[in-house]
Amino acid sequence: MIQRNSSSVPILYDVFWRCRAALASAGIFSAFVNLLMLTGPMFSIQIYDRVLASRSQETLFALILLACFLYTLLFLLETARAWLMTRVAARVQSGLDGRLFELVQSRAGAGDIGPLRDLEAVQRALGSPVALAAMDLPWAPIFLLAIFALHPFLGVMAIIGGTLLLVLSWAQGRLLNHSATEAARQTHCADLFAQQCVAADGAVRALGMGPGSLARWGTLRNCGLAASVALADGMALAGSAGRVLRLFLQSALLAAGAWLVMGGQISGGAMFAASILMGRALAPVEGLIAGWPSARRAIAGWSALADLLGREARPAVQHLLPAPCREVLVEGLTVTPPGATSPGLQGLSFQLPAGKVLGVVGPSGSGKSTLIRALSGVWTTSEGCIRFDGASFDQYSSAILGRALGYLPQTLRLFDGTIAENIARLDENPPPEAVRAAAHAAGLHELILSLPNGYDTPLSRGGASLSGGQVQRIGLARAFYGAPWLLLLDEPETGLDAEGQAALIRSIRIHKARGGSVVLSAHRMQILRDCDLILALDGGFCRAFGPREKVLTDLGTLSAGSSHRAKFIAGGAA
Repeated sequence: MIQRNSSSVPILYDVFWRCRAALASAGIFSAFVNLLMLTGPMFSIQIYDRVLASRSQETLFALILLACFLYTLLFLLETARAWLMTRVAARVQSGLDGRLFELVQSRAGAGDIGPLRDLEAVQRALGSPVALAAMDLPWAPIFLLAIFALHPFLGVMAIIGGTLLLVLSWAQGRLLNHSATEAARQTHCADLFAQQCVAADGAVRALGMGPGSLARWGTLRNCGLAASVALADGMALAGSAGRVLRLFLQSALLAAGAWLVMGGQISGGAMFAASILMGRALAPVEGLIAGWPSARRAIAGWSALADLLGREARPAVQHLLPAPCREVLVEGLTVTPPGATSPGLQGLSFQLPAGKVLGVVGPSGSGKSTLIRALSGVWTTSEGCIRFDGASFDQYSSAILGRALGYLPQTLRLFDGTIAENIARLDENPPPEAVRAAAHAAGLHELILSLPNGYDTPLSRGGASLSGGQVQRIGLARAFYGAPWLLLLDEPETGLDAEGQAALIRSIRIHKARGGSVVLSAHRMQILRDCDLILALDGGFCRAFGPREKVLTDLGTLSAGSSHRAKFIAGGAA
């Protein structure tokens, strides 16, 4: 049973609730820290009004010792508060990391890890000085009241100065928001283009695209740099204005205090204390101005996370069904690929019994890969449903269903790690016999043994040191790992030599003999000979479905040299 969250509050704020003890301690420490900040003003008053008046060395030494003790305590509390907030930030990130990673994986078609970056922005802000400045800000009125206690005129000046600094902070946020957004967008575009060039796997250099790609990347990079410089200029201007304004206000308060001292209305100690209190009252505001980029990014990230987690389904109670093992039922399936405006599949229905092999054929763009991705759960359905043993996707736990499926995508990417770890789907402690069985199923065992480190051979950059056929066979072994019930193979023969194709066909036959099912898209007749059923797609619609001989006969593909076969069967991947 799946319950949809109508609010992100239970998810997000539950993490902070688990940190309530640390947050409460940080709040208590903040109270004592701000109280201890009165040490400087009180010390000034005592020195000017008592020590200088009495010329008592004993009083001076006692005040120095007391100040040393209070400043040591302030140091310890400041450090402890910063350490606590750093750990709160880490616990918030670790508390949400798993959930967000699952959501990113479930939205794999979008290829967006933005939620993880949003969480990192929140974590950095919570552990930074800007969070401490925010905790100190509520205590600023206490320091303003202390200035009022020294003299009302000084208090009015302090309030006016604080208001000016707050207005400056507000104006900074309004004026620099656009620059910050533009800088982030331009930098993201440049980074995305660089990733595309790297992912081209050498094609940029081989095709002589280096100068053009460099020029385009340079243009994007310079636009991002210009936006970043404009943002930095604005931040420097606002930061300098804030610091100079605070210093000016302290000096102005000192001058006003001197005037009051000459009039006999306050003492010399009160004059210096007022200036120190003013600086302390405005310090949190200045800290927020300096840390505004970090705070702004964290606020935007928090808002995005609240929106994301509020919209996503969260399994509250889930019936633990056993792994499916009988049939696949597709009813009225319509799938719209991520980012597309029109469906890649429309109104598709069929049934695949256990122990059968379904071959999916059709020209390029017909919807073959769309179907494979929908069956694997990579892409969600727009209409209709997919049922395994009568139950829909959301009635199975992702772990159980994932182990029941063996998926080979059309575009294969390996992970940094050993060959064994890639075959074992990154399991922490995979059974060695299961890894070897999967390698045997893909006809890969002997090839692995010929490598210097065998199954422990490290792979990097998605298997850059291997040929395309070797990478494809590792992907096949990963699909076969754990003896899954349903194999979903998207053009599995791509890149395979004759030996690899023979091993693939042999593995499919063994899988079928033990009662497993297979859905594969193909454009070669050799692999279609082992299919029991054929599904012919064209333009996202089902053109034919049924036993292999009947469908191929209806399509006119059994005639030797048929041009229709070349067009329809060998039409390529969709």
